[in-house]
Order: sequence, then structure tokens, then C-alpha cells
Amino acid sequence: MQLLLVEDDAQVAAVVERGLKEAGHWVEVVHDGLEGLARAETGRHDLIILDVLLPGLDGLEMCRGLRTQGLRTPILVLTARDAVSDRVRGLDAGADDYMAKPFAMEELLARVRALSRRAGDGMEEEALKVGNLTLDLTSHEVKRGDSAIELTAKEFALLAYLMRNAGRVLTKEQITDHVWGYDSEVVSNVVEIYIHYVRDKVDRGFSRPLLRTVRGVGYMIKE
Repeated sequence: MQLLLVEDDAQVAAVVERGLKEAGHWVEVVHDGLEGLARAETGRHDLIILDVLLPGLDGLEMCRGLRTQGLRTPILVLTARDAVSDRVRGLDAGADDYMAKPFAMEELLARVRALSRRAGDGMEEEALKVGNLTLDLTSHEVKRGDSAIELTAKEFALLAYLMRNAGRVLTKEQITDHVWGYDSEVVSNVVEIYIHYVRDKVDRGFSRPLLRTVRGVGYMIKE
């Protein structure tokens, strides 16, 4: 999909842009509300991801302006504010969904997929497959061969990220950004712990392991 990301925080924008591109999306990034409005008005984007606090033009005002013009492109609002009243203001301004910072990249990708389905875009992937391991992004069912695998929400997010990048080594930092959030405070060995959990569930009982550790670099899943 073609996405417009309007975010003035350079660090957040870089992390989100990288994650969206790794998931196969084309991403245009702007850091100012007025410029974001001008880019959005072209109507060429499938989805707009919009921060609230922007220089030039407030994100909610930008959202209202686009809806007043009749632009129906789905809008996902990002904000550091998580009060019910703030969420209501965002939705009333014309947003289709709302996420509070900090957030995990996998959750953002799931919201993007949901908005894409809601908008009638049938191009989004519904399942991931590596060898005889399948992961259904809609039903959250995971199977290896004919055996069902029960995963927690974090284990599912970790496995989905690995499978989207099958054959590619992912560092601990990349995994932390995508699964736990770009500025979440997690213990230093949480990635190793969850890799152990997922490996035990995915590879146990099979002669050919899929989940691999590349020492000194990170982790990968490969047929």
C-alpha cells in the first residue's frame, strides 16, 4: 500500500517508516502539518498515519480539513495522549483509528491491515508461511504441519515479525522496536527469553529447526 506518514519526531518517524517498508509498504514521510495536508490532498495514498501535535497545522485540524474536502482515505491517529476525551476528539475529527504512544510496531502493522480490510483493499496478506509453518494474521492461528501451536500475544507478534523477514537476520534492537515498542523499557534479556519460548513451541518435536540464532548478530527464521 502507499502510505503517508505525518510525524514531526524524527526518531519515531524513522522507526515507523522502516517498519512499514519492511512490511512491504511504500511510505512518504513529512514532518509538518501544512505539508502533510498538501500531500494528503493529492488523494494518492491508501492510508494516512498522522501525529496530533505537529508544527504548522495541528493533526486533528488537518484531519478535519481532509474530511471537509470529502477525502475518504483511512486515517490512523498517533498521539502521546491516551485519555478517553482525547480519543473521542480524534475520532470526531474524522480519524478511523487511534493509537497512543509508545506502541509496538507489530500492533501498528495490525491496525494498518485492519484499516486496509475495512477500506476494501484486498491486497493485504492474510497468512505467512515458512516451510510447513503457517501463521494466519486474521484468525491468529499458528500451525506447523497439522499441529496447532498456542502462542501468547507477544509470542505471536515476535513470530509474525520473524516470518515477515524470513531468511533475514534480525537484531535484538530491531525485534525490541517492532514487538515491544520503539521506546519501551524492557529488560535486557527479554528477547532471548521470548525467542526461547517461541523456539520451544515451533521447533520442539521436529527434526528440522526453523528458528536460528546467528551468534553475535541476532535471530532469523528460515526453511
